Amino acid sequence: MTDHNPQNNTGTAVENAGSSSDSRRAEGEQNQTLTTRQGHPVTNNQNLRTIGSRGPTTLENYHFLEKISHFDRERIPERVVHARGAGAHGVFEAYGTVGEEPVSRYTRAKLFQEKGKQTPVFVRFSSVIHGGHSPETLRDPRGFAVKFYTEDGNWDLVGNNLKVFFIRDAMKFPDLVHAFKPDPVTNRQSGERIFDFISNTPEAMHMITLLFSPWGIPANYRQMQGSGVNTYKWVNDRGEGVLVKYHWEPLQGIRNLTQPEAEKIQAKNFNHATQDLYDAIERSEFPQWELCVQIMSDGDHPELDFDPLDDTKIWPREQFPWLPVGRMTLNRNPQNYFAEVEQAAFGTGVLVDGLDFSDDKMLQGRTFSYSDTQRYRVGPNYLQLPINAPKKHVATNQRDGQMVYMVDTAPGQNAHVNYEPSNLKGLTEAPRTYPDHTPWVEGPLVRQSIERTNNFAQAGEQYRNFEDWERDDLIANLVDNLKDAAPVIQTKMVELLTQCDADYGRSVAQGLAQAGQSSEESKQQAVEQAEENSHEAQPY
Repeated sequence: MTDHNPQNNTGTAVENAGSSSDSRRAEGEQNQTLTTRQGHPVTNNQNLRTIGSRGPTTLENYHFLEKISHFDRERIPERVVHARGAGAHGVFEAYGTVGEEPVSRYTRAKLFQEKGKQTPVFVRFSSVIHGGHSPETLRDPRGFAVKFYTEDGNWDLVGNNLKVFFIRDAMKFPDLVHAFKPDPVTNRQSGERIFDFISNTPEAMHMITLLFSPWGIPANYRQMQGSGVNTYKWVNDRGEGVLVKYHWEPLQGIRNLTQPEAEKIQAKNFNHATQDLYDAIERSEFPQWELCVQIMSDGDHPELDFDPLDDTKIWPREQFPWLPVGRMTLNRNPQNYFAEVEQAAFGTGVLVDGLDFSDDKMLQGRTFSYSDTQRYRVGPNYLQLPINAPKKHVATNQRDGQMVYMVDTAPGQNAHVNYEPSNLKGLTEAPRTYPDHTPWVEGPLVRQSIERTNNFAQAGEQYRNFEDWERDDLIANLVDNLKDAAPVIQTKMVELLTQCDADYGRSVAQGLAQAGQSSEESKQQAVEQAEENSHEAQPY
């Protein structure tokens, strides 16, 4: 075997590859001369090659075949969730402290250690359930995903704008999404499908209370909170771990929309949030968020009336204060939406040293699902795309696969050796600088829910904490979505909401009793209204 040492140190054996900025050109080519992907100058981009001017065409239309076959594949599979998104680049600046204490007491993650230390980031905001071209005014949780390009590799903090979720066990996630997606027969989303599932999922009451209040429709992305939702861990240089929750607080303030306000915007602009983010950055009005954490000692905390690993619960701020650790500024728009926003790929398992997993069952299920989705959607080599690649040295023994862009061969590595361990100048393991975090785990292997479910207390507290107009909007939105559902679903929802708060359930029950027209009458009226407002057109 022979050693291989690429001279360009780019991790690829291909040297001097061409690009749009390459100075080497064919005779007659200029900077803006059109070529094929093979580098062939295109002399006629208007006409197929045909037998005579009227055709037929011939099979050897290589330029056309390359052009149209690529066009046929311009769209990668849409995300099952979080399909509609907007994004921007920026920077995260650490405070070096967590609250009033040195951050090193709790975590050895390098990006947090020094005051003023800056880490590049890319953020993707999104809606969750609806498709890629859906209006941004629809009632839906919003994704808030941040990719930190740290010196130790990428860290993805993947969360939502609301601080809780519908379910606490990843086994239920496909069913949740199916219930919220359109009917597989009619291809229409319906409140009956949604609440058929929710009425059998009491842990969802907290999320439903937030989602159907004005908090369910953020006014834009710049004035939207973010949350990691799941419980993570921080680990210090002694291998000691604590539980943490992450929160992004917008320094522009928080704004939400009522249903009527959202409908007014939707009538004129269904891209309003994407436009707002892009235009603000173009005006150099760079949006900022402060990153705060809540810290809890590792353990099950029997003194609490909820399990700290339950992602349907909020950790009370009076017991576990928000502690600032840094500030994020978004200051650059994408140059190409598809290459950067659409192909951006996040995963909850993408952590750096000093950050770790908790036993949160939703987190552990998401950790497999997210990265597996990216391998299906973008391809097995999605991490070689510039938007996803870490901004540091990469050397792996992963090879081949669809659309491999480069070979992760390191300088000095024997290119024949794509395995480890080896005696022949292959890659070697990194030295362990700090001790591992080694929590003790013991217990029977079971399929059980957590003991302290407490499904209704925080939902009731949230309802009582709303202002009167927020409660009115919540009740109106729930009634509007429940009024056409089967009576058994309405009854079960009223029973669950009553357990949250007696007035909550009573108000929804009264609203349903006054709802008025039946579902079929409402549908027929809509059809008749459309016919009245339409006009005849003559064929051309």
